[in-house]
Amino acid sequence: MNAVFLIARILFALIFLLSAMGHMTNAAAMAGYAKFKGAPGGKAGVIASGVTMGLGAIMVLLGIYGDLGALLVFATLIPVSFFMHAYWKVSDAQAKQMDRTNFNKNIGLMGGALALFLLFAVTNANLGLTITGPLFHLS
Repeated sequence: MNAVFLIARILFALIFLLSAMGHMTNAAAMAGYAKFKGAPGGKAGVIASGVTMGLGAIMVLLGIYGDLGALLVFATLIPVSFFMHAYWKVSDAQAKQMDRTNFNKNIGLMGGALALFLLFAVTNANLGLTITGPLFHLS
C-alpha cells in the first residue's frame, strides 16, 4: 500500500513539477501568452502560479503536509483553467478543441487534488512514505 501511494503521488506531482519549471524558465514568453488569453498578473502571475503549483507538487510528492500541497495545486488550477483554457471564448475550432481538452484535464486534476487532500487529511498520512503528517485532520 505504501509503495502504491508513493507511485500515485509521483505520477500526480510530475505534471505540476514540469509545468512549474516551464513557468520559471519561460516566464516572459508565458506572460505574453497569458496577456493574449486575458489572464491578469503578467509575468508576476506566471511566476506566482509556477511557484504555487511547484511548491504544492513538492509537498504532495515528499509527503510534507501533503494535504496542504494538494490544496495549493487545486487552488492554482482554478484561475489557470478559467483564464488560460476558456474554450467558450475561442472561435477557431482547433484552438477551441485544445482549450476544451486542457480545461477538462484541469477539472480532472482538480478532482484528483481534492481526493489527495482528503486521503492525506483523513488517514493522517498513515499510508507511509511521508515526511510529515497532514496539516488538517478530518475524520
